[in-house]
Amino acid sequence: MNPRRSNRTLAGLLIIMMVIATLILSNVLFTMVTQKHFRSGVNVKDFKEPDISNTTVLKGNRGTIYDRGGEVIAQDEDTYTLVAILDKSRKGIGNVPAYVKNVDKTARLLAPKLDMKEDSIRDILQNAIDNKQYQTELGTKGKNLSKSVKESIEALELPGITFTKSVERSYPTGTFASHLIGYAQYNEQSGQIEGQMGLEKSLNTFLQGEDGIEVYQKDANGNILPGTKYTKKYAKNGNDVYLTLDRNVQLALQSSLKKTMKEVKADRGWGLVMEVETGKVLGWAGLPSFDLNKRDIKDYLDVPSQYLYEPGSVMKGITYAAALDSGNYPYNKKYDSGVFYFGTDEKGKIYRSATKAGGIQPIYDALNKNYGTISFDKGFIVSSNIAICELLTKYMDPSIYQDYVLNKFKFNQKVDIPFVENSKGNMNFTYASEKLNTGFGQGISVTALQMAQAYTAILNDGKMVRPYVVERIIDASSGKTIQQYDTKQVGQPISKKSADYVKKLMKQVIDDKMGTGHIRYKMDDVSIVAKTGTGQIANEHGQYGDIYTNSVMAAAPADDPKVMVYYAFESSEYLSYSGDPFKEVMKAALVAENITGEEGQNQETKKQNHVEWKEYTMPSLVNHTLRYAKQKLKEMDIDTVVIGNGNSIVAQFPKAGDAIMSNQRMFLLSDGAKIAMPNMKGWTKKDITAFWNLTHIEVQMEGSGSVHSQNVKMGKTISKDTIIKVKMK
Repeated sequence: MNPRRSNRTLAGLLIIMMVIATLILSNVLFTMVTQKHFRSGVNVKDFKEPDISNTTVLKGNRGTIYDRGGEVIAQDEDTYTLVAILDKSRKGIGNVPAYVKNVDKTARLLAPKLDMKEDSIRDILQNAIDNKQYQTELGTKGKNLSKSVKESIEALELPGITFTKSVERSYPTGTFASHLIGYAQYNEQSGQIEGQMGLEKSLNTFLQGEDGIEVYQKDANGNILPGTKYTKKYAKNGNDVYLTLDRNVQLALQSSLKKTMKEVKADRGWGLVMEVETGKVLGWAGLPSFDLNKRDIKDYLDVPSQYLYEPGSVMKGITYAAALDSGNYPYNKKYDSGVFYFGTDEKGKIYRSATKAGGIQPIYDALNKNYGTISFDKGFIVSSNIAICELLTKYMDPSIYQDYVLNKFKFNQKVDIPFVENSKGNMNFTYASEKLNTGFGQGISVTALQMAQAYTAILNDGKMVRPYVVERIIDASSGKTIQQYDTKQVGQPISKKSADYVKKLMKQVIDDKMGTGHIRYKMDDVSIVAKTGTGQIANEHGQYGDIYTNSVMAAAPADDPKVMVYYAFESSEYLSYSGDPFKEVMKAALVAENITGEEGQNQETKKQNHVEWKEYTMPSLVNHTLRYAKQKLKEMDIDTVVIGNGNSIVAQFPKAGDAIMSNQRMFLLSDGAKIAMPNMKGWTKKDITAFWNLTHIEVQMEGSGSVHSQNVKMGKTISKDTIIKVKMK
């Protein structure tokens, strides 16, 4: 073998190997720099191993809270924020520009959708471009957009316009039993909307939804690979809750209390409306209140259930009931209603004396009135404190009264009302003055909830039922009832005979010309029973000042009470104030219970006034003619509002498949360009929101409740530039 030839061969092989290595290294370096294969030009990122750990959280919505008529009180609402992408490097499918390419066009088309000036949008976009921002938002007008507004903007197909989605808790009714309902908001730590107060908090475990998980794979460009997406865990929406509250009663109660408080310059007012036989609460209000959306909360105390106060003479109904039921009521006896001097003997028994005894302060009737020698029945009718003192010294031992108050009527105990936190109260019952004072509602602290529960026994043949506001909890997906709450009797503190006698006296409080409720609370179209109360409020030093609790506990119809209204406020004015606001509440309660007055009314009139609530399922009316829609809705007892002068339906609210109750409004948007201003009187915030979302015509609302007046005359042609203002109360 020739050594020289072998060396030349080896050298050649080494040169070839070095060339190949150089080519390979060059290709690698080229690929690293350009991200493309040197020979084929293929983007190597397309072959990058996909990341299989990509996940998306599927949000489980919080359950909806409804009133008894199916009106939404609280719900989750998807909102959207408009985002404008400005970076020219952003490309879409097929290398199409995915950024704001034409600022002028974008501003011109977005302006009417966002109710913004074209120049304002143009300035925001151009400033962001000049500052080399990747993206920008358009201020408050571009946030919290509804789904319909988002979709209408998407239909414009503007490059670079995208949206971020969020969910917020919405309260369509605004101010509505606000302390009772409470509110829920997003919790950064849990990543969910959680109840913060009221029923939203106490029902949180039922209302809370469960998030799901979606898993998928992406290529190196961030594109989801086909066939790789699957749901690892399905989202579960929270349960829906139906309350016993009646919308009309609730709004009437809130409105009436506002009127009274304004009239007497009161700082606090409260009220409860309840079915006597069932305990269902139809109305619940404590003022001052707050808007559930704005949450301008001044006081977190839920007055009807948590505020403790001295009830005053409303307590006399309980005292008389105890005397009657214990067999100690002096039916045929009379007493001297003059000033009550008293003392105690060596055994601690209280006695009435002719003059001031031992420096003890005497007890007077209101305004130091002296009715002379009168019966105990009359004493109740004129609300005599001296009648109570006589009962507790001569006829019924105070310990008997104490037993009825604490053990039978269950004062100083929390009311067994599901999901509502409430206070216990206190009763001072050591000294003689305390034992007498508690009989007419001083020296004992109660809640309105306790008082309402106690009076069910008087108004309901001696049977005491607990109040409740949560009627049922429903599985949102299956519609099955998870929890049902019904009438619960919590005792029978007195007999039917005793209850009937107190009711007879309460009727005279209204009908007798000397009755404390005759002038202020007597109603023309229905006979009611009532007990009024005026109680002094002690200051921080325990001394009584010039602020009073003014209240009335009333029920109707008198012969067979179905609804009770407990109405109260605190003010220095306790003599001259109107009873009309209270009457408005009672009328609303009677209408809610299909009672419009039992006296002088024939059966035909009663039948005409009877309102039967029905629930319907909304049909699909979109893309149908208006004639078809009217025919389809003919048998449904709902108020239909047609928007536009067209003949075909392009949108509807409620949507197909949704439930709607009788006497509610539904809205049909036609394909006509001309829109006439509707009569919005009586519309709720929910109605206005529906109109706004369908037409994109803004409606500015002042106040709460239902529409009382509007600035645009009915029938006038309106457009997106029209400024509509309504006042609500």
